[in-house]
Amino acid sequence: MRNRALLLLSMLPAACMVGPDYHRPAAVISANFKEAKGWKPATPADAMPKGPWWRPFNDTQLDSLEQRALAANQTIAAAAATYDQARALVDEARAALYPVLGVNANASRSGTVSTRPVNTLSLQATGSWEIDVWGQIRRQIESAAATAQGDEALLANARLSAGAALATAYMELATADANQRLLDTTVKNDAHALEITQNQYTVGVAARSDVILAQTQLDTAQSSAVANHIARGQFEHAIAVFAGMPPADLTIAPLAALPPMPDVPVSIPSTLLERRPDVAAAERTMAANNAQIGVAVAAFYPVIDLSGAIGLAGGGIGALFSVANTVWSFGGTVSDDIFAGGARTAAVAAARAQYRSSVATYRQTVLTALQQVEDALINIRVLAQQATIQDAAVRDAQRAVDISLNEYRAGTQAYTTVVTAQNTLLTAQETALSIAQSRLTNAVSLITALGGGWK
Repeated sequence: MRNRALLLLSMLPAACMVGPDYHRPAAVISANFKEAKGWKPATPADAMPKGPWWRPFNDTQLDSLEQRALAANQTIAAAAATYDQARALVDEARAALYPVLGVNANASRSGTVSTRPVNTLSLQATGSWEIDVWGQIRRQIESAAATAQGDEALLANARLSAGAALATAYMELATADANQRLLDTTVKNDAHALEITQNQYTVGVAARSDVILAQTQLDTAQSSAVANHIARGQFEHAIAVFAGMPPADLTIAPLAALPPMPDVPVSIPSTLLERRPDVAAAERTMAANNAQIGVAVAAFYPVIDLSGAIGLAGGGIGALFSVANTVWSFGGTVSDDIFAGGARTAAVAAARAQYRSSVATYRQTVLTALQQVEDALINIRVLAQQATIQDAAVRDAQRAVDISLNEYRAGTQAYTTVVTAQNTLLTAQETALSIAQSRLTNAVSLITALGGGWK
């Protein structure tokens, strides 16, 4: 009978867990992406290996910087430490399932002025165990484990975000270098135009105002070329910090060209919800909050504790280890609060409200992820069309400059027409460069929105 009772007692923790079991709520998603037919959301699997998602940009220096960021970025290091802490908290919560064992040793000497001193020695082993009949401890473990998984997803998100920020700064630095080449060329062309106006003025076929206007144009271009170094330097500093090093320790030589634009597949299954670590983190937060409901519900039930002790007591070392001096005790307690002023009911209500909040946050995270993909897709598609048109505008503006300059040499055109054509060309070239930068940074955004690429 005693054995059966012990068996029944041991089965209770596994058989009874109060509170709701977790089932992932449905997210608000569409069957396909609006801006890319054939792409469709899938299910969360953020642990899938993402690999070096920046490789489609085919830039060895970017590859080296991204690898360094993964190893040295301090935001990533902080997220990794948070994840390690969460795993330790899971172990701490799991330890509550087991008995707590201890040992006490005591030695004392007492007496009075009229009696001989008496020595008292004792050695005792103690143990206590809270039986998790209602699953409160196991729900706490469940919550801690889900939180740890969420922190693991946040670590993946930190890696992805830091890498994306570095890649974006790198594209901006490459654009600044391209803009520097454009401005340097503009300075050279404006200097040539100034030389022409001076020659025209010398032979008496141009006004002094033409020379002054050409000099102003050259000075303005030189000023823009100098100012461009500020933006370039700031992008280089940002890259250094993302890579986990002081700005003084990183010098990037001027880039000869913009990285190539990756080819975005026309129709592939989307890995948005499979690889978005922020979506996974939000989903794990729901699981953790759901388990906390069980923790709160278990507070309505009594706490069952077993405790025991065995030890020795005597007046000396020899007497201490005598069998006759062995003492022991064993017992159990059942405790429960009869009246708590509604605190437990309020705790359950708060836990349920927290869970509903996390459900809404999860669904909003999914909606935001869908929006980010749609935004990046339409940006890439429209910018590609705009780039083709803008390239034609640059060619037309260049022809206008060449024609107006020849007409000025021939004395059939005012120099203000040349200046207008030059300004139009520079604006068109800068716009084309801005479009190229936007295409690259939106490619980074799309890769990030998909959780780390489309492969």
